[in-house]
Amino acid sequence: MTNAFEHDAIRAQFPTLSQQVDEQPLCYLDTAATSQKPQSVIDAMSHYYQFDNANVHRAAYQLSARATRSYEAVREQVKRFINSARIEEVIFTHGTTESINMVAYGISEQIKANDIILVDTAAHHANIVPWQQLAKRTGAIIKAIPLNDQLSIDTDAFDELLTLAPKLVAISHVTNALGTINQVESLVKKAKLAGALTLVDGAQAIAHFDVDVQKIDCDFYVFSGHKMYGPTGVGILYGRFAQLDQLAPMLTGGEMIKTVSFAGTEFGSLPNKLEAGTPAISAVIGLGAAISFIESLPKEHTQQHEQSLLIYLQQQLAQLGEITLYGASSHNIGAVAFNLANEHHQDVGILLDQQGIAVRCGHHCAMPLMQHLALKGCCRASIGVYTNKQDIDQFISALNNVKELLL
Repeated sequence: MTNAFEHDAIRAQFPTLSQQVDEQPLCYLDTAATSQKPQSVIDAMSHYYQFDNANVHRAAYQLSARATRSYEAVREQVKRFINSARIEEVIFTHGTTESINMVAYGISEQIKANDIILVDTAAHHANIVPWQQLAKRTGAIIKAIPLNDQLSIDTDAFDELLTLAPKLVAISHVTNALGTINQVESLVKKAKLAGALTLVDGAQAIAHFDVDVQKIDCDFYVFSGHKMYGPTGVGILYGRFAQLDQLAPMLTGGEMIKTVSFAGTEFGSLPNKLEAGTPAISAVIGLGAAISFIESLPKEHTQQHEQSLLIYLQQQLAQLGEITLYGASSHNIGAVAFNLANEHHQDVGILLDQQGIAVRCGHHCAMPLMQHLALKGCCRASIGVYTNKQDIDQFISALNNVKELLL
C-alpha cells in the first residue's frame, strides 16, 4: 500500500476533496461515474485559455501554432500511454459513448442482415445501444454474452456463441456497475479466431492499471478522459489502422476534409478523417495533463493501495450485516455494488449524502445487468487514487447510521 506520506501528497493535489458537505468532510466514493481532477489538469486547461486560446491546425500565427503543438503532443502521449503502433490510430472524441457510436456507424456497410453481434450482458448502455441501432439499420442480430456466477463473462457460453461466426464482439475491460475485470486478452483472441471484429470498452479500466492495446490485440479500444482524472468532454477511440481507415465518418465538415467543391468532397487521411469540426482543445490538453499525472504516480504502490482499499471495503461491508454484495471478488477493481436489506437504493444514497458521503445509486447505465440480477438498482461505492482508509471508515460509519435508522 502507498505509504501515508505519499498518499497524503497525492490526495492534496485534488482541491475538490478539501471541502465539507453539510458540515461533514466530503467523502467522495463515486469515481467510477467521474473522477476528481488534480490541480495540474485544472491549471493546464486554464493556461490554454489564458495564453494560447486559438483554433488548432492551419493558422499561421503563434497562438495557433502553440495550441496545435500542445494538442498534437497529447496524441503522442496517448499513443505511448496505451502502446498503439501508430500515431494515426489515436482519434480524439468527446468520450467513450461517441467513440463506440463512431465505430457502430462507421462499420454499417460491413454488416449485413442476420450478421451476429455479441455484446457483454454487463456492458454499459453506451456499449449496447449503438449496436442495437446498427442492427436496426442493417438487420443484424444482437446476442447477449451470458455471465457466470461471479458475474464475469461466462467463457463456456462465449465459446458456444463464437460458433455462430459473429461479425463483431463488444466487451467491457472492467464492468461499470460492478468493477469486474474481464480477461480481455483471452476473449479477444478467441473472437479474432472466429473472424470477429473486437471492441473493448476501457472506460473503467484506464485509470486503474496499464493498458497495452497491442497486447490485447483488439481492433478498437475506447475510453473517456473524465474517468482518469481528466476533464469531461474528451475521450479516445483507438483503432487498428486498417480498421479505422475503413470506417465511414460519422461526422463530416470542417477539419476532416482534403478538398471540397460542389462536384464532390475528398476526405482527409487519418486521424483528420474522423475528427470533424473544431475539437475540444482545452479538454484534450487537460487529458494530456491527466496522463502526466497518472504517469507521475508510484505505479506499483498506488495499484496495491487501491486493491487493498477495495478488499477492505468489501470486508467492512460484509461485516456490517444486512448488506448484499454483487460480484465482489479479488477480480474486481475500483467499485463495489451493494444493497442494504430491502431498502430502496435511492433512500440509502440520500441518507448517506446527509452525512457527507457521495455514492452512486441506480441502475448505473447497466439495466440489462440489473435485470439479470432481478434488481431495480443498487448502490455503488467506487474509489480512486485519492481515496484513503479514512474515507472507507467514514462511509461504513455513515452506512451503519443508515442501517440503524431504517432497519
